Amino acid sequence: MKRAMRFAAIGAAAALALTACASEEPADEETAAEETGEDTGEEAAADPEELVLGLVPSQDMDTLVEDADELGALIEAELGIPVTTTVTDSYAGLVTAMQTGQAQIGMFGPIALVQAADQAGAEIVLQSVRYGTSTYHTQWFTNDPDTYCLDEVVEVEQEDGSIYTFCNGTDEAETGPAGEDALELIEQDTQISMVDESSASGYYYPATQLERVAGLDPLALNTLFAGGHPNSIINVASGDYPVGVSFDDARDNVVEENPQIGEEVTVFAFSDEIPNDGVAVSGDLSEDLQQRIADAMVAVIETEEGATAFDEVYSIEGLVPADLEALDAAREVESNFAGL
Repeated sequence: MKRAMRFAAIGAAAALALTACASEEPADEETAAEETGEDTGEEAAADPEELVLGLVPSQDMDTLVEDADELGALIEAELGIPVTTTVTDSYAGLVTAMQTGQAQIGMFGPIALVQAADQAGAEIVLQSVRYGTSTYHTQWFTNDPDTYCLDEVVEVEQEDGSIYTFCNGTDEAETGPAGEDALELIEQDTQISMVDESSASGYYYPATQLERVAGLDPLALNTLFAGGHPNSIINVASGDYPVGVSFDDARDNVVEENPQIGEEVTVFAFSDEIPNDGVAVSGDLSEDLQQRIADAMVAVIETEEGATAFDEVYSIEGLVPADLEALDAAREVESNFAGL
């Protein structure tokens, strides 16, 4: 946005110079307005009267649309500007929506956040907090623990009474990486259920990890993109693919529908830590409106109703200012897949 504003300033200065040649007085009035900080109406005209909040599937589409609409209504009430919501089929689709002005606010994974900034000129303003931290990791899971568990499978009872299974130390590890020795058992042609071509935990980081640990070509993996983290869990549980990835622990999004999901798929490894997902806003919006949007979203999540809405959409517990340095690491990972 700052670059665009500099270009706009250059253009405005040229226009003022031309105007001064024709009529000195109007130019003086405009210059005086700029020098005193008086609003000439140009910035206000640049901001839309309605905003579109874009999301990508993280659960059943119909449920997400309903939850997104509720979240949009809460942001609208706090911001005082109409907010509609749209659910695109992928992060890439949402980046395009930001690029073409079809969405002014986007909720992205970390890789897609930097893509939105680099490709669509968006401003990254917020990052999500879950379990008290602004980082997370990929979990690797399998329906074949005899192959990928190098030690005994551990059963952990959840609060709802369901059983989740783990091995290779993932039951105790709080951060990644963990269980990496088991990744060496994955071969180039092993069928892997991944999430989305623009997903950090569902593609970029685990594919990069396989290159580092197992020496596999990350661009030639035998991959199915499931289109959502729960879908990836279901693919492996159904036996279609022996190995899959998702964020930790996406089984929570499936257990209500299938209480045995934690036993049907066993988590056996974690990736390196990844910056959490976050919020980007269009670089075409004024700096004032960008800040107001960020403030409104923070204010909403601090209410009981808003906290419930953010939790239902993306299991978000809090929002903090974006850590742009941490996101640079995600940008480095993303650069390995340039052109895909």
